[in-house]
Amino acid sequence: MRLDEMGLGRACELSIVMPCLNEVETLALCIDKARAFLDSSAVEGEIIIADNGSTDGSQTIAEAHGARVVNIPVRGYGAALMGGINAARGKYVIMGDADDSYDFKELGSFVAKLREGYELVMGNRFKGGIKPGAMPKLNRYLGNPVLSGLGRLFFRSSIRDFHCGLRGFDKEAIQRLDLQTTGMEFASEMVVKATLHRLRITEVPTTLSPDGRNRPPHLRRWHDGWRHLRFLLIYSPRWLFLYPGITFMALGLIVMLSLLSGPKTIRGVTYDIHTMLYSSILLILGLQIVAFALFSKVYAVTARLLPEDSRVSSLLKMITLERGLIMGALLSLVGITGSIYAFFIWGKTSFGELIPSSMMRLVIPSLTFLAVGIQVIFAAFFLSVLGVRHK
Repeated sequence: MRLDEMGLGRACELSIVMPCLNEVETLALCIDKARAFLDSSAVEGEIIIADNGSTDGSQTIAEAHGARVVNIPVRGYGAALMGGINAARGKYVIMGDADDSYDFKELGSFVAKLREGYELVMGNRFKGGIKPGAMPKLNRYLGNPVLSGLGRLFFRSSIRDFHCGLRGFDKEAIQRLDLQTTGMEFASEMVVKATLHRLRITEVPTTLSPDGRNRPPHLRRWHDGWRHLRFLLIYSPRWLFLYPGITFMALGLIVMLSLLSGPKTIRGVTYDIHTMLYSSILLILGLQIVAFALFSKVYAVTARLLPEDSRVSSLLKMITLERGLIMGALLSLVGITGSIYAFFIWGKTSFGELIPSSMMRLVIPSLTFLAVGIQVIFAAFFLSVLGVRHK
């Protein structure tokens, strides 16, 4: 086997990586454009085709046009790209689709930004221009703006086009992120982790042209859109769990406290013990959801899915197992005391009928305190289990 086939050839400045799955119609054109850029700009580089199991002869075409083919057995957009990135010899990598939607002759702005020290250079199709027919209207005006907006909101990212397929980066910096996803959400994972790990990121205008193939693209609009959204939510415990949980808890507590003294009538509608019962459930659910936020964050940091967060570390130093047990025990004691008092009141009537509207004002808060206390106790134990460090 030749040295270059093993991926152990001489290092270079730039590797241009294209994922490939049956791209026979456009692959040669993309490789030739990439080669033209390398020759005209005097950049020492290579072209890598990360083949994901093509059956149309794409591998032969790639080799005939001077590209290096790397066979990636694990299927998926992310798997193909990560395999190509790992095989790259360049200090920098520029990745792009092999469907002729991006012009590989126009990579000068990416290389210039990489040489300036940026570790991730994203293309921005909305700044560079989207040619007619290049992107479905639903993706252009709803899908991409919404998902990119959520990415900026969840992770405080400055990137305006989260899903541009043309991007350049420092190979070592991206490998340190330990990217895991194998599907289309790989694009989001790269931006999210780069943001969380505080890599130097910038954008350059990029033009998107219509797909040069005659067959449908590999992208599945709703399926892959959901995978991107799911990834953004999973990697943001604050927005998935913490904020909804705090909202539920606050709303439930406010309503319960306002009804302790008696029913309230607002605009002709009377709220009484039935509303109090719902507010109790809302409070309990809110606490459980907040606990999920802590569980998710601790697990993600421990498993190195997310970087260390100083605020969470400080909070966990305050919420020790012992303090959690004491707090849970006190809350449970309040609930038990209220329940015993309610039983005592019932006994005074010889265990006969009671007035629900007054009795339930004691029973509902008591059971709420008891449930919350038990939740806190077991949450404290589970946090301790998650926080155990492993080599």
